[in-house]
Amino acid sequence: MKKHLIPSQQISVQTLETVTEIWYQWRRQKLPLYLFLAMCFNLIVAPIVYAATGETLSRPQSWALGLLGLVVLSLSIYLFFVMFVPEKF
Repeated sequence: MKKHLIPSQQISVQTLETVTEIWYQWRRQKLPLYLFLAMCFNLIVAPIVYAATGETLSRPQSWALGLLGLVVLSLSIYLFFVMFVPEKF
């Protein structure tokens, strides 16, 4: 027998189910979470790059340069571990 919920309770139950589903997806798939964290970290890095270049680069160029720096750093760390701990990979 199904309970009858008022619309606000039904919306909150649907919202809770959606949040729970997103949480389980994040626990299974780590790549989207890592990409989100990298983009958030780039919000800190991009203004630093913009200020360090003396405003000769535009904001999108600073954003791209900061993101490129994060990708290069990530690949360097990954390759370092692949070279010295190959058993895990």
